[in-house]
Amino acid sequence: MGESFDRDRIVDCMFDPVTSLILAELEDGKKECSYLAQKASIPESKVLERLSYLIECGFVIRSGSPDTFAADSEKLNSVVEDGANFDAAVSGLEKMDSYLN
Repeated sequence: MGESFDRDRIVDCMFDPVTSLILAELEDGKKECSYLAQKASIPESKVLERLSYLIECGFVIRSGSPDTFAADSEKLNSVVEDGANFDAAVSGLEKMDSYLN
């Protein structure tokens, strides 16, 4: 049967500018929360807040002390590669763009 997560919510997380910046930092390996907070110019508590749903669904792995995060790139890519999902995300962005312009 299907995965136990809300695909739209995962895509929303991935396309959020701050969260996508954090995920980009995780592409080449795990990073400490303090490093990610500095890169994203947000407090450490906000890093955890932004990643919480991705952690809950296994897209990001949280470990250690201090907190470190690693991305499950394969799992993240599987969401992006899902054609219908990607089309829906593009459609949503186009719709948002039409409201803004």
